[in-house]
Amino acid sequence: MPASPEDLFQCLDDLAIAHETTHHPALHTVSESQAVRGQIAGAHNKNLFLRDKKKQTWLVCTLEDKPIEMKQLPGQIGAARLSFGSADRLAEFLGVLPGSVTPFALINDPECRVKVVLDTAMLDHEQVNFHPLVNTMTTTISSTDLLRFVRACGHDPLMLRL
Repeated sequence: MPASPEDLFQCLDDLAIAHETTHHPALHTVSESQAVRGQIAGAHNKNLFLRDKKKQTWLVCTLEDKPIEMKQLPGQIGAARLSFGSADRLAEFLGVLPGSVTPFALINDPECRVKVVLDTAMLDHEQVNFHPLVNTMTTTISSTDLLRFVRACGHDPLMLRL
């Protein structure tokens, strides 16, 4: 069974990571998020679940308004040609549904099958926001604590300015 938001919050508490969560209607896209976000402080982000032609799975996290050139991204991150991962693969590897892709889902990847890319422009912000495994909430943590969480999940993220 994949972790629940409550499991995630307990993990954050166990790691002494301060977090604040806001409840809202289900959000599936960046534009939907922008329309109803209210006054949630910090950087708002998008997360791309990708697969390359060598069947390696990637999670790329960046600022919500950052354009990503899918033809250039493989060269930037050391991947083969990339495409979006399927909903079935997303559920298998990260235990979440489309619209809920988040680095918090790394809690569901103890085998570290997903390679993680964090945009340093996103990490430049003091606070960052992501869905806590479901798209009916947004959780705010510090960018430093995001790195601690990702590493606590066993992942060694590739950090670069996309």
